[in-house]
Amino acid sequence: MEQVVEKERKKSILQEITSKTDQIDQKVKYRIFLSVFFFLSGFNFASWASRIPTIKAALNLNEAELGSVLLTMPISSMIGLPISGWLVSRFDTRIPLTLAFFLNALSLSLIGLAQSTLSLVIALFLFSLSTRIFNISMNTQAITLQKQFDRKINGSFHGLWSTGGIVGVAVTTLIISQGISIVPHLVTVSVVTIVITLLSYQQLLRNDRSTGKDKKSMAKPDAYILYLGLLVFFAAICEGGMFDWSGIYFQKVVKEEVFTIGYLIFMTFMAFSRFVSDRIIDKIGMAPTYIMSAMCIFTGINLAIFFPTFWPALIGFSFVGFGTAAVIPMTYTLAGGSEKYSAGVAISLVASFGIVGMLLGPPLIGYLAHAFNLKMSFITFAFSGLMLIPISRLFFRLTKQN
Repeated sequence: MEQVVEKERKKSILQEITSKTDQIDQKVKYRIFLSVFFFLSGFNFASWASRIPTIKAALNLNEAELGSVLLTMPISSMIGLPISGWLVSRFDTRIPLTLAFFLNALSLSLIGLAQSTLSLVIALFLFSLSTRIFNISMNTQAITLQKQFDRKINGSFHGLWSTGGIVGVAVTTLIISQGISIVPHLVTVSVVTIVITLLSYQQLLRNDRSTGKDKKSMAKPDAYILYLGLLVFFAAICEGGMFDWSGIYFQKVVKEEVFTIGYLIFMTFMAFSRFVSDRIIDKIGMAPTYIMSAMCIFTGINLAIFFPTFWPALIGFSFVGFGTAAVIPMTYTLAGGSEKYSAGVAISLVASFGIVGMLLGPPLIGYLAHAFNLKMSFITFAFSGLMLIPISRLFFRLTKQN
């Protein structure tokens, strides 16, 4: 009798171990395939952005006309706010994610094929709208999946987005050096996007739609969302401004011939920071990480402003990339804990503040540079970095987290 009991006990333990192993394998699989989409998102964005000079020349646009065309993207993204929020609360997020990646692939080809300003505006509208939808879907998947792990993993997803961006710039640079035109370039990226989406979407997380948290009004976000939105707003001013002006700073202020190194070093350290930020947060907590991020941005910008030579500016931009990187993924993680909204809708609301920051940052630097000079205009980034400290303190005081 005792032998039978012991045999059953061992069988039960074996079944439990097998079940846990299957669960671990499943969540790792979800993480791998979601990572593919984050990387592809960064790659696609960089593929388009690095072709802007080509498009400008092909359509004979001046700076003002190009600026007006590019304004299509934040407008489209804001229109996509209620659409993306509704989709992630209505369906499993893998559905809008998949459809948005198909639309993104189509719009990339349309950008390459655009023969007029109107056709380019339409293509960019679709590109930005689809980007908005799959960004919210991916981040909702990431926040939901993170709950199955014993540690933070959201930062690594955003690190893969940055890595995809770096690879996209590198591939585009190689393609341009070989004299390949924009049409075969972007059409090829579109085809690759469709193939990867078809092969990968079934391996994404399922059954993650809203359970009814979003019945309260979205017209007036509560203090929880407001503070998180402001954190993303100031981080986005830094990110958007550095994306557009870091290369010009190295060209005009540092007087460096290979001016793209400013953008490259910022992106590289941003990617590196996002891969290690999860471990940093696990060790010191979110509240100290916001303060550390703020001080990195402030220190790095001041180093580049007061010592505008190659190495100090390079080190300074490294600090800025490292400091800026953790803020948005960390804030999205906190948004997923909202008691008023589901994770998808909360992230969509917080992301709208980021869109405004991305919209205001680059032109604000341009206006200040025109009124004063480019070096002094970068003080905007130092101020935005410092603002992370009081806002994060207000947030954690509200929620009594650390």
